[in-house]
Amino acid sequence: MVPYIAFAKTAKTIAKIAKKSVISQPERINTTLNSYLLMSELVDIVFSIELSLVMGMVTSFVLGFLLILIKVPSTEYSKKIVNTKNTIAACYMMVSVLFFLTLRYSGIKDYDILASLMMFTITATASVILSFSLITVLDPRGFDKDKFILNLGLAIVLSYVLGKSFWWESHPAKIATISLCICIFICQCVVHIFKFRKTYQECVKKLEVYYDDEEDHKIRWVRFCYTIMMLTQMFVLVYLLLPSGMMKIYIAFYSLFLLYFTANFISFLGSHKLLLDAFAYKTLSGQDLIDLINSRRDRKAGRKKVDVVGTNEVEFVRLDRSIDKWVKDKRFREYDKSREEIAEELGTSKDLLHIYFSTRMGVDFRTWRTQLRIEDAKVLLLEKKNVSINVVGEMAGFSDRANFYRQFVKFVGCSPREWRERDGKIA
Repeated sequence: MVPYIAFAKTAKTIAKIAKKSVISQPERINTTLNSYLLMSELVDIVFSIELSLVMGMVTSFVLGFLLILIKVPSTEYSKKIVNTKNTIAACYMMVSVLFFLTLRYSGIKDYDILASLMMFTITATASVILSFSLITVLDPRGFDKDKFILNLGLAIVLSYVLGKSFWWESHPAKIATISLCICIFICQCVVHIFKFRKTYQECVKKLEVYYDDEEDHKIRWVRFCYTIMMLTQMFVLVYLLLPSGMMKIYIAFYSLFLLYFTANFISFLGSHKLLLDAFAYKTLSGQDLIDLINSRRDRKAGRKKVDVVGTNEVEFVRLDRSIDKWVKDKRFREYDKSREEIAEELGTSKDLLHIYFSTRMGVDFRTWRTQLRIEDAKVLLLEKKNVSINVVGEMAGFSDRANFYRQFVKFVGCSPREWRERDGKIA
């Protein structure tokens, strides 16, 4: 019945526009204005707030169901990933239910205001769940079950109060209650932002320690999604102050955000095996970083003395040959390898490899390997001019495009494109 009524209204509006189009020349200006108003009415009918709520309900339900169906390979760390995946799926299902409850009151007086308040509660509650979920992806130890339950319980209580406040009679107490709930929600978001920022920075440092390379691009999507989520949460406050018809645009935008967030999370699930055993399990547990800190502390305290000239000289000679072969085979092109894996390829330990480069080479391994990659990229850019610059960067061992450009400019003094265009002749 509802689709039939909407179709009838649409047909009626189109008929009005067609009728008004056959006019005399003096009435053209007024007719243009009337046509614009009628077209706005047509848009309101075709794309109503109810339709945007239906879109949000269907989108969140389908995405939640999709996440439930996805299977993650079983490893030690993946148990936490599975819990995070199921938590996000449950969050989407909850959002779908809230959209449905909002639709049930369609047609009542001031329905746009109710939809706006409900949309605020949806984004506020979802931001709590998604915040803790993303923090768990970065650092499982950062998930505190008690704090999660406390924050989620607070969000649910405030959401309930906001929903009930709609039915109260206009009174200063009503305005004060709504304002207080919104302020608490904002404070909660600020606390989560600081917690996420701290966790993200620590995670980037642990990545650099483990891989001995700039690998933060592997988790950059987490930061971007979190930023979009918090901006979406704050934007709803702006839409609350705009004319009533604007909220449907925000609801549609929120559905697009859910799609984007889910696509990135599913992509992470598909490639997480790369991070599980090395980055996620060892690095995020902090054990590798703790070992490195302890070893450095021992060396500084004099408890761990290394006789470089005597005991390790023979080992260094053997390491010279291993490194020469490693470079000849262009193993430096391989990325996503930890320092332990590279040391194992060279037949040594990561600590001895560190000592070798600091004493024998006068430069750290990371900088030395980057220089090799840049020199290799310089040759490839001139020899393979039909290959794109991004592909050349990957061939040389740079898994991140931005890092390749930044390091190339740092060591060469010009961009890869300028190097190729000038045939390597840089003054």
